Amino acid sequence: MTAAATAPASDDLALDFVAFAVESGVLRFGEFKTKAGRASPYFFNAGLFDDGAKLGRLAEFYARRLIASGLEFDLLFGPAYKGITLAAAVSIELARLGRNVPYAYNRKEAKDHGEGGTLVGAPVKGRVLIIDDVISAGTSVRESIAMITAAGATPVGVTIALDRQEKATEVRADGSVGDATHSAVQYVQQQLGLKVVSIATLADLLQYLGGRADAALAEHRPRVAAYRERYGV
Repeated sequence: MTAAATAPASDDLALDFVAFAVESGVLRFGEFKTKAGRASPYFFNAGLFDDGAKLGRLAEFYARRLIASGLEFDLLFGPAYKGITLAAAVSIELARLGRNVPYAYNRKEAKDHGEGGTLVGAPVKGRVLIIDDVISAGTSVRESIAMITAAGATPVGVTIALDRQEKATEVRADGSVGDATHSAVQYVQQQLGLKVVSIATLADLLQYLGGRADAALAEHRPRVAAYRERYGV
């Protein structure tokens, strides 16, 4: 298999995932303030995949997208905290589909007894894929890269549930904070040199609202489209 980047703009898997996220209450519409201080018309909270059925279905979407991407990796790495559950769940689903991949994760604080250290799980070696819910600023990815390389392994990519496809924020030379010309995902791809595989994107969300959503949900499309027009990349 050969390496692949972000998933296509829209496909059945992506649209099915958006529908699942909406039905699960993970993807909501209204007025939400992002970390960047923007007023967003939608909010994605992967922490609400909070029972066995939803987590299992989420893992299925990740696994199917990863297999379709062709990205080759030897280990799943889940950065604390959300990545821990994701790495475990997706490794189970990949094994169910015939691909048994080990996983590891980190502690926020080093353990000073027992096995010690900050890394838990399988030995971190070979080609490592980082798994998380979203990429907000790339900070978690940079921290994961540092831990992976320190262990002697090679980070090869990141897989996420949703690519918001919006401009990152950056600190300018004069100290002010403003919109960057790139997204956090583009930063990871272009500056950190990692492939990014997402289950779905903001473009998929817009397509879902424009076609498969019911009338009540479809009413949110103009606001989501306006948000992408203003902050999208």
